[in-house]
Amino acid sequence: MKTILNGTINRRSVLGAGIAAAGVLAMPSILRAQDKSLKVGVYGGYFKKSFDEHIFPAFTKATGIAVESVAEPTGEAWLVQLEQAAKAGQAPADISMMSQVATLKGQATELWQPIDINKIEHNSDLLPRFINKYPDGRVCGIGAVAWYITLVTNTNVYKEAPTSWAAFWDKANADKLGLLALVSNSFLLEVTAKTFMGGTNALDTEEGLNKAFEKLAEVKPNVRLWYRDEAQFEQALKSGEIPMGQYYHDVTGLAAADGNPVRSTFPKEGGIQDSGSWVISRASTKTEEAHTFIDYMSQPAQQALMSRKVGTAPTLKREVLDLTPEEFAAVSSDIEPIIPRYDLYTTKSDWLNQKWTEMIVG
Repeated sequence: MKTILNGTINRRSVLGAGIAAAGVLAMPSILRAQDKSLKVGVYGGYFKKSFDEHIFPAFTKATGIAVESVAEPTGEAWLVQLEQAAKAGQAPADISMMSQVATLKGQATELWQPIDINKIEHNSDLLPRFINKYPDGRVCGIGAVAWYITLVTNTNVYKEAPTSWAAFWDKANADKLGLLALVSNSFLLEVTAKTFMGGTNALDTEEGLNKAFEKLAEVKPNVRLWYRDEAQFEQALKSGEIPMGQYYHDVTGLAAADGNPVRSTFPKEGGIQDSGSWVISRASTKTEEAHTFIDYMSQPAQQALMSRKVGTAPTLKREVLDLTPEEFAAVSSDIEPIIPRYDLYTTKSDWLNQKWTEMIVG
């Protein structure tokens, strides 16, 4: 079974490519310190390199806690590794950046240590959607970074930017779209529900899900490519071969800054906001250091630094950040986002994948 995590990790590699092009140098994985240390798992590839270059050294300088960064493997392999290691009382990483689906799945086995929210100085500035809780209210995850999938177009083909996701259904766009190929990384059911069904609460019932599938199936004549290879779609978007679709806001912005005829638009219904959370393995003995790390990463200055240097959207309220309007627009939007229904991808994944294959990409 494919999961969101797989798409997320691949996506971070794509994002980081822009950082690498700007001249990021790989740092040593282990920063030596006299006493305190912490193992931190992050998405692999250039994303990890950008953290090694811009984020972890500043944390060590500020706190004296050395960081050993660990590249997380793709798919759900990391979740499985953490679970198996925890049963043996070991922690391959004390803290990990996990997808929302993996965070939920880890809750089922109490894999995550509760986080004392009072030790996070700026907890009241966190947007509520970035605080993950166990059913009994204990906090088990804090938003690390976020990013957006938006409606992208080739500016040579589309002189005017579309204003709504409904453009995907417009018959004038037959055979012109590039859309993500998986139900669990495209979030097109949520787009359909927000655009035509009053919101993602319409997906609460099987009847609502079936209606969303039926409406989404109407988009099929307009789809030129259901893509898994992000680079393939990006190239086709730049050339105008596939002039419209869904893609990552910040990567599209980097391409536009390089002079390519592409634009990213936040539709009136909102962009799709995906994210990763910091979680602490229950097997970690570095609880104090872990809280220090999460507190540090949740500070406005660090969230702004990641927006500038890593290209991620902040998890804090905009008013506490010192990002300029241009810097904020490069990574985020004031339009209320579409939040994926992660709960569905943990409770109904097999059913959703089957319906997706039968009705959408089959």
